[in-house]
Amino acid sequence: MFGDPEQMAQAMRQFADMLSAPQGSGPVNWDMAKNIARHAVAAEGDPSVMEGERRQIVEALRLADLWLDEATALPSGVTSPEAWSRSEWIENTIPVWRKLCEPVAERMVDTMGGAIGGVGLPPEAQQVAGPLMGMLKQMGGMMVGQQIGQALGSLAREVIGTTDIGLPLSDTAALLPGGIASFSQGLEQPSDEIRLYLALREAAHHRLFQHVPWLRSHLLGAVEEYARGITVDTSALEEQIRGLDIGNVEAIQEVLSNGALLKPEETERQKAALVRLETALALVEGWVATVVDQAAAGKLPSAGALAETVRRRRATGGPAELTFGTLVGLELRPRRLREAAALWRAVMQARGVDGRDALWAHPDLMPTADDLDDPEAFVRGDSTWDISQLESKPDDEGDKS
Repeated sequence: MFGDPEQMAQAMRQFADMLSAPQGSGPVNWDMAKNIARHAVAAEGDPSVMEGERRQIVEALRLADLWLDEATALPSGVTSPEAWSRSEWIENTIPVWRKLCEPVAERMVDTMGGAIGGVGLPPEAQQVAGPLMGMLKQMGGMMVGQQIGQALGSLAREVIGTTDIGLPLSDTAALLPGGIASFSQGLEQPSDEIRLYLALREAAHHRLFQHVPWLRSHLLGAVEEYARGITVDTSALEEQIRGLDIGNVEAIQEVLSNGALLKPEETERQKAALVRLETALALVEGWVATVVDQAAAGKLPSAGALAETVRRRRATGGPAELTFGTLVGLELRPRRLREAAALWRAVMQARGVDGRDALWAHPDLMPTADDLDDPEAFVRGDSTWDISQLESKPDDEGDKS
């Protein structure tokens, strides 16, 4: 009479998680989301990292970091390299996901509570049921938490390290043996070269995130700014919930995973945040690609082929990345990676490695979206800029010519 015992046990665990959420903990029970994500990766197999795998990855990250010393003026950002299982990736990146997802999650929870409580109830009944609305919002929080947990579980099965989506998900440089194995499927390059190339990318990202003080807040702030402008299509949600069995978790998940429910307000402020984010992501990815190509030149025969594989992977994304788009309301994809890489190469040819990397000293020095259209004009236009003035006065703001 109770159906599948395993499904019943899972439902009871999730209900217990919902009741255990501390008061004032926010719109989502993150302990529950984390547990669902970990169960999702464990269901498909998530073995612990073996000592041999750990040693290979740590050595690859350290060697990659040495190679990068010759390709960039930024110092090392790898202090204690690690190898993670997929579950460890989830555990260690949850704090950043919480910051990224909560602006949209809060809107989803409020709307879910109102929609579930309001469907089919006359106005006088809704007033009487006022005390029940808090519980309905808690149910909404549980449902959104389930969606976040499943999305992170899916993403954990695809990621290679801590910087795949272009955002700093952790201060620790780490690679996942399982992610490297999945990435390597179908490739003809030697496994040690693949591992070392991916380590170069991970270590290069961490040089930026550790030694460009404003970059982390710039990227995460742009995501938050954009997400705050996301609204939930209440009428569409109510239409889909109408007649829905709220005990049917799969049906609810299908409703929540429908990205059409999330609609940007398209205000000027939100448009500016989106342009700022897409440009910053492209500049980060373009710089990393340029530096990695330079560091691998003459040392890693398969670097060119692997670079193209990574570009295609970043350009197309995967199912988990599309699911993630429903969590923060946008796709984290550098749409102008090739233009950004061309700009960084042009700057390096004109000013050298030190001149190129000095642009990261302050956000006002960075290329804009318009500069990506004409890298040569950016190089010519800023050629008279005196970087030392800004470095000597970090609180001053310069004017770009």
